[in-house]
Amino acid sequence: MIMEYLQLLGSLLLAIILGSIVGLEREANNHPAGFRTHALVCIGSTLITIVSWKTFTTFSYSGDPARIAAQIVSGIGFLGAGTILREGVNIKGLTTAASLWNIAGVGLAIGFGHYYIAIVATLLTIVVLHLFNKWEKKIVFTKQNLSIKIIVIDKPGMLGIIGTVLGKLNVDIKNIILEPYDSKMQIILQVKLPLKLKEQQVIEELIKIEGVINIEYED
Repeated sequence: MIMEYLQLLGSLLLAIILGSIVGLEREANNHPAGFRTHALVCIGSTLITIVSWKTFTTFSYSGDPARIAAQIVSGIGFLGAGTILREGVNIKGLTTAASLWNIAGVGLAIGFGHYYIAIVATLLTIVVLHLFNKWEKKIVFTKQNLSIKIIVIDKPGMLGIIGTVLGKLNVDIKNIILEPYDSKMQIILQVKLPLKLKEQQVIEELIKIEGVINIEYED
């Protein structure tokens, strides 16, 4: 009996460790669901899995012992949805939502005693979240991030005109900041350029806009 309790305690501790590892990666990159959230999700899914299994085996219920634990898969979707944010036409937080769903699966594996699978899955998750993110930025066919600062005459409609020009170039606008600049206006844009579109091409089109005074950009 003592060994059984120690095993259950070890399962929960392992859930904390593995959940925290993935959570730390998210926390380090300033994502909405971080260290504590991932740790709690992993602990919770492990606990529910253990309770589900123990309930059926202890009381000899008929049916599927994984029936209660299976609700974790659908239930985690509500929590994951809370990390997804809409900014204009862009969606953020999908990767974090996926990591929450993934760490819930790790908890399920721990709860059913598949410790090796849980550990390997956690390590692979870190590889995908951390290393793949770096590789993605280096692959030639991915879109390029660009920060553009535009000084314009402060008059109505300038932002709309700029948005129209970028839209014709198939440039995705990720974020917009408007700031007063003396008697003028500074527009700071975070954008993604499509394949084969060069930064200079974007700048050349923007500088043609009447009312644009100066443009600066950086990768």
